[in-house]
Amino acid sequence: MYQVQLTDQVYDQAKRRAAEAGFDSVDEYVADLLSDDFSESPNLDHLFTPERLAHIDDVVARVNAGEKTLTMDEFDANLAEFRANWIRRNGQ
Repeated sequence: MYQVQLTDQVYDQAKRRAAEAGFDSVDEYVADLLSDDFSESPNLDHLFTPERLAHIDDVVARVNAGEKTLTMDEFDANLAEFRANWIRRNGQ
């Protein structure tokens, strides 16, 4: 078994995240993160939090109720504008 050195700050953050995600220890949490990272098809279930799923359900309901949606051209234009603004703000 190997050990990994973490700063106190990183360990404290990992400990909080591990507890939030339901892991019994930081070791289990870090091992799970690394296993997902090394996998060719990582497990993305942790990204689908109840809040995010509720947001998705809300958007689907609004679209189904006839609320305006974007065409692909409108989406591409909005994305290009967002990207340009981000680059301008972040200097890249």
